[in-house]
Amino acid sequence: MTDSQIPDSASVSAAPVSAALADVLFAGQLGTIHDRWRRLFSSASFRFQEGLTYRERIELSYDRLRIVNEAVKAPQALVTDPVELTAIHEWAGVVDPGMATIVSIHYNLFFGSLADHEAAARDLGEYVRADRIGTFLCTEVAHGNDAVHMETTAAYDRAAREFVLNTPHPAAAKFMPNTSPAGGAKGAVVAARLIVDGTDQGVFLFLVPLSDSDGRPLPGIEVRPLPQTTSSPVDHCATMFHDVRLPHSALLQGDHGRLTPEGEFTSALGSSRRRFLESIGRVTMGKLCMTAHSLGVMRHALDVAMCYAHTRLTSGMTNGQRVPLIAHRGHHAPLLDAVATTYAATLLQRSVVRQWDRAGGEEREAYERLTAITKAWITWRSRAVMTECRERCGAQGLIQANGIALQLASIEGTITAEGDNTVIMQKAGGEMLLGGVDLKPESEIAAEDRELTDPQFLQDLLADIERISHGRAKARLRQRATSPLARWNATVTPAVALADAHVHRLAAESLLTAAAQVPSGLPADLLRALHALFALRRVAAHSGDLLARGRMTADQVEDLPDVVDAVFGLLEPHALTLTGGFAIPEEILETHPMLSA
Repeated sequence: MTDSQIPDSASVSAAPVSAALADVLFAGQLGTIHDRWRRLFSSASFRFQEGLTYRERIELSYDRLRIVNEAVKAPQALVTDPVELTAIHEWAGVVDPGMATIVSIHYNLFFGSLADHEAAARDLGEYVRADRIGTFLCTEVAHGNDAVHMETTAAYDRAAREFVLNTPHPAAAKFMPNTSPAGGAKGAVVAARLIVDGTDQGVFLFLVPLSDSDGRPLPGIEVRPLPQTTSSPVDHCATMFHDVRLPHSALLQGDHGRLTPEGEFTSALGSSRRRFLESIGRVTMGKLCMTAHSLGVMRHALDVAMCYAHTRLTSGMTNGQRVPLIAHRGHHAPLLDAVATTYAATLLQRSVVRQWDRAGGEEREAYERLTAITKAWITWRSRAVMTECRERCGAQGLIQANGIALQLASIEGTITAEGDNTVIMQKAGGEMLLGGVDLKPESEIAAEDRELTDPQFLQDLLADIERISHGRAKARLRQRATSPLARWNATVTPAVALADAHVHRLAAESLLTAAAQVPSGLPADLLRALHALFALRRVAAHSGDLLARGRMTADQVEDLPDVVDAVFGLLEPHALTLTGGFAIPEEILETHPMLSA
């Protein structure tokens, strides 16, 4: 890579380049699917409101959910379209993280669960109109990531042809769903153990009205508000059921399990665990939604921080000289690192959504794992990028109206929601050790014959890192141990490193593929430079392993800092062009005091 590959920004109009980059980042859908939601969330109804209490902000989020609902033509169709559904999440969190959370619950978890099961001639009109808000009750106080062991029961009464829904003790209370009176009438899809004639048939979902038009709990339903969290303002509660009677039609049925009105149970799945996973299958789509939310607020925060870096003046190192913050390598280097990560994460998400949409049959399990580790990796990266953006903006970054602090807090929720990230990565790493990954073969080209400016060499090094983690984890797994737990404890760290290396390689690959797909010129040059920066940072972190195994030479390891520094020099003049590709509407940016003053 040489200076001649990327023209100076002064010689190229930035707007067409940003537009070309946006077309890549949004898979050609910026002017269609994404534009619909960009315009809605840029309107006056979604402006940040200063001085609201926590409870007032929650009520505002429900008011805004109903505005969103007016723009949704058919919730049942929306939830079967992963591209449209994730697009909403990419823009909603930017203006109101609390609203984004309840939008995700109402459409994906609630309506999505209903859409994934047989209809049973249900009238969902009040939910379609948002006269009643839908929520999702799965995890319990004592059962989070091990929700398969939940204790809420729905026992079938043959004579009455009804289910009796019960919470056996406080530790089985449904934990964290938004079931308070805020927002008015609510109903839920509730996960409970189906008990027929004393036999536990596994966990199934049930449609349960929760409250009346004023938000008051219906008979037998106990709702206790939880203490305020530091994440998105949402009315989190603990919810319990005491002999709540439900009609036979409340059971969400399908091939994984059916119950006749007479009480005859059948299932195409012999395993109660598989029935549970089939019942809550919507959680996988939820991972894509959490990822989309994280991408949206990450891109927005980075755009804000980059704009601020170009307008805030500081010392230029000589008497009387004032320069923008961006002029300093110490300021623009972490921001450009963040840009490279954000581009790679966005393009990876696009690839994963496409694959998930097309997956079926035996492929489904592999794509569920890919979706899970993508969610973990992107939400973690989002927190890191947004923390950097907050710090780059100094005290201004702490002001909620500037669009970073409140959104950063919301990322803590995405890291935990739809499966805790650490648990996701441990599970994925274990599965990959048992054959759930196709490793790239070693390149036959000797390291001394390659250059760090060669993108394929960088991709091969990322594949080497993945293979090294796999080999290390396999070796640990084969060692003698005092117990299965001891063996796993020895294996888990490299197993997680394997999952992390795998998703890093795929993210870099998505970025390089995008560079090859755009017409030659500045957009392609910038994407290749971002790929170089993203890959080089990863290679530098693992240069010891790569050197020890002959995948890099000592000279290449020595050259890494200089090669990275050269990429910064190429990218810095185009920093605003790169974040311009995020297509954040001016109507949103101009509401931030730090950018409009």
